[in-house]
Amino acid sequence: MIEFIDVTLTYPNGTKALDGLSFKIERGEFVYLTGRSGAGKSSIMKLLMREENLTSGQIFVDSVEISGLARREIPYLRRSLGMVYQDFKLLPKTTVFDNVAFAMQVVGAGGKAIRKRVPEVLDQVRLSNKARCDISELSGGEQQRVSIARALVNRPTVILADEPTGNLDRIVAMDIMDTLESINKSGTTILMATHAAEIVNARPKRLLVVDDGKLTRDEEGGLYNLDE
Repeated sequence: MIEFIDVTLTYPNGTKALDGLSFKIERGEFVYLTGRSGAGKSSIMKLLMREENLTSGQIFVDSVEISGLARREIPYLRRSLGMVYQDFKLLPKTTVFDNVAFAMQVVGAGGKAIRKRVPEVLDQVRLSNKARCDISELSGGEQQRVSIARALVNRPTVILADEPTGNLDRIVAMDIMDTLESINKSGTTILMATHAAEIVNARPKRLLVVDDGKLTRDEEGGLYNLDE
């Protein structure tokens, strides 16, 4: 569960990125977060990961109010949130297996747990046959599926996907959507920030539209107009 209650974020230079934003996402939902560039989508993601902290209001993740977390507690928050980026952010010159295993190593998982879990998630994203391939040998769509596997490997309750199809052609983008929808059906909540109106409108889900730091639409199965 994610809940924003009257959240305001003002940066040190005086820019108000979010202005009294409130919404709630229940466990197991798949929600699109849309809006023009600069509308506040990235700020929402950064607040959830505690890369930024709010100016006022409250944010809950799995019933924990995260704005008051001590610095030492933030890594535990991030274990419950898997992050998927537009530009993949994979480790170069390493294998698919090692990229996914790294996410487990940083939280202290042992070798036995890694050897068991990594093949499970690679199978889930249909990359079992690529485990020993170098990242440079993969297509863009395959690299994004590695990124999804890495986000999924520590069993997060929420996947935050920031423009996950932004660098991909339509066919590959739809394949990534198939993967995300399959993960969602297994019970993982997904919040996907996107400009891709074609995807949003082809696969309608709950739609949140942000404009100038404010929520302007919250609609189940809503269609997205790029002018918004």
